[in-house]
Amino acid sequence: MSNLDERPEEIVCSEGAPGGIEILPPREVPLGGPRAMLVRRTLPQRHRSLIGAWCFVDHYGPDDVADSGGMSVAPHPHTGLQTVSWLFTGEIRHRDSVGTEAMVRPGEVNLMTGGRGISHSEVSTPETTVLHGAQLWVALPEASRDAPPAFEHHVPEPVQGEGWEARVFLGSLLGSTSPVTTHTPLLGAEILLEAGTTMRIDVDPSFEHGLLLDTGTVSLAGHDVKPGELAHAGTGADCLDLTAYDDARLLLLGGPPFGESIVMWWNFVGRTHEEIVDFRQQWQDQITDGDTVVDDGQKVAAGRFGIVVNEPLRPIPAPALPNARLKERR
Repeated sequence: MSNLDERPEEIVCSEGAPGGIEILPPREVPLGGPRAMLVRRTLPQRHRSLIGAWCFVDHYGPDDVADSGGMSVAPHPHTGLQTVSWLFTGEIRHRDSVGTEAMVRPGEVNLMTGGRGISHSEVSTPETTVLHGAQLWVALPEASRDAPPAFEHHVPEPVQGEGWEARVFLGSLLGSTSPVTTHTPLLGAEILLEAGTTMRIDVDPSFEHGLLLDTGTVSLAGHDVKPGELAHAGTGADCLDLTAYDDARLLLLGGPPFGESIVMWWNFVGRTHEEIVDFRQQWQDQITDGDTVVDDGQKVAAGRFGIVVNEPLRPIPAPALPNARLKERR
C-alpha cells in the first residue's frame, strides 16, 4: 500500500527506549480521493517510530466496498523497506515491476522487498465486498537497504492450543517458523483467542513487541488493549501473558531494537534528506519522461523503479517535499 498523504511528513526515526507497556492509539488517515478509504495508523507516532524494524502499521476495515470504493492504489515507488500485506477479509491484486502478479488473500502473507527501488500497485478485486486487513512496513538495515527488489508469498500452517490459534508469517513463534526472507530478526503472527483464554507466549527477550488488536478486548501483562490500539512491550521479557475478555484477533509484531536512524517520507526510507530528495526526483523523472526500453516485447523502465506491467492505472506522482526539514523523531 502507498502512503497517499498529500503532505507526508519527513521523519527521522530511531528506536525508542526499552521497558514497560505503552498503549499507542490509532489516528485515522484517508487514502486519497472523494471516497477516501480510511486507515487507522498506529506507527509511526511522534514519540515512537519503530518497533524492531517495523516502521509503519496501517489497519483498515472491515469496510463495505460498496461504500468505500475498495482499494485502488496505482503504481508508486518504494526504497529501503519491505512491505508486508496481511488480510482478514477480501482479496487484493498485487502487481510490481519485477514482474509479479499475485493475489493477497486472508491467511496468506505477501512480502515485497523494495531494496534499491521497486514500484507496485494494489487493487481490490471486483468480487471483494468487504475489505479488512493490515499493511505493514519493515525498514531495511544499512547492509541490505540497496538489495535487489523481490517478492515472496507464503501460506503459514495454523498452530493451535487450548482456546487459541496462530499463523506465523514472519520469524518463529509457538514452534512454527516462516521461510520468508527478512534482513533483521523479525516476528509477525496472527493470533485468535477465544473468550476467557489466558495464553503465555515464550518470546525472545532481546525483542521488543507490538500487539495490534483487531477485534475483541485483551490484556497484555495486565494492561487492557482496545480494538485498533497498538500495545508496545519493551525488551527483557522472555514471555508475554495475554488474556482475552471476549473472542479476539490480534497481530503480534517483534524484533530487536533497530539500532539505526532512518528518514521516512512518503513511500521512501532513506538515511538523509538529500537521499529522499533524489529518490523523489528519480521517480518524477521516470513517470514524466517515460524512460523505457523494450525487453522480450515488454515495455520496462530503464530507471531505478521499473514499470508495473499489465497495470492500466497511471503512476502516482510524488507529493511536494516540505520546505524545510522536520525535527528528528525519536
